[in-house]
Amino acid sequence: MLESLRTLARDTRGLALTEFAFAAPIFLMLVLTGLELSNLALSHLRVSQMAMTVADNAGRVTSGIDEANIYEVFTGADYASSGLDFEPNGRMVLSSLEHNGRSGSDEGQTIVWQRCWGDDTSVTPSYGEQGDGKDDDSLEDGLGTGSDKITALEDTAVMFVEVTYDYQPLVSTGFFDPPTIRYESAFNVRGRQNNEISNTQNLTRLTC
Repeated sequence: MLESLRTLARDTRGLALTEFAFAAPIFLMLVLTGLELSNLALSHLRVSQMAMTVADNAGRVTSGIDEANIYEVFTGADYASSGLDFEPNGRMVLSSLEHNGRSGSDEGQTIVWQRCWGDDTSVTPSYGEQGDGKDDDSLEDGLGTGSDKITALEDTAVMFVEVTYDYQPLVSTGFFDPPTIRYESAFNVRGRQNNEISNTQNLTRLTC
């Protein structure tokens, strides 16, 4: 019996497999964590690019803004969000911020029109809705947070974009609470003579 135990103690067959069995879960966890963090960083980059692209493209429409232009801008956002599955899991708000044309105590900013894209209707505009500030100074400081809020000068407009996306993890384990990614962007309108939105093709308005 003693000799059998000594033989068993010297037997190293299967040692590598045993060590791998202990190390594999840790290795797999590190690999999956790295992939998830990379995917999260890429999602942040894409959502940020979406916000900047939509605000920029909407501000570049010079002849006059139409509902057809809104469809084109949101189609571009759809291409930019490739791989995110954004439409069912996110919401984009595009607002046209302008001076309300008032003076005195009623002077301020107003959201002349506002359009939304994305099926996550639980997300609402954070700073105001279409028509807010038209007759009063409720948006006197403009849109945004902190001290550096966005405002528009008289006779021009600012395209203000809010993008919110519920991150979709690569692996759903129950241990990782998917974050909500949110970015904002704003661009001045360049050379547009008429900032009132038209609907020459009688398209469905993508209202919020």
